Amino acid sequence: MSEKFLVEIISPDKSILKSETSEVILPSYEGEMGILKDHIPLITFLRPGIIKIKDKTEKKFFVEEGTVEFAENNLLILTSTALEIPANNKASLETLIRDAEKKIGSNKITDKEMYLLSHKIDVLKKISR
Repeated sequence: MSEKFLVEIISPDKSILKSETSEVILPSYEGEMGILKDHIPLITFLRPGIIKIKDKTEKKFFVEEGTVEFAENNLLILTSTALEIPANNKASLETLIRDAEKKIGSNKITDKEMYLLSHKIDVLKKISR
């Protein structure tokens, strides 16, 4: 019997990922959340962080926000930003960090944007080590 379930990551312009997997770890406001086959149905919001999709290999995606729905072994992640983080690519992470720091330096951002950018920088710095 298979221990896999379907996971989809969708942005407004395209489908980013659709595959079967055995485990997904999500950054929700309640904390990191692990999803396995036959998890109870849920709906939650994503905070800035890393989605880890584990199977034979592990894929990582950085998200700033979004919603998650899990029902009947289908995990649907809707987000405006899902950047796949390639293994051993520190240059792209450093670029994302610099861009976020530049936006924080601007005086034209809201408190919400400041919170999201600060959290984004913290997450990206942790994974770039």
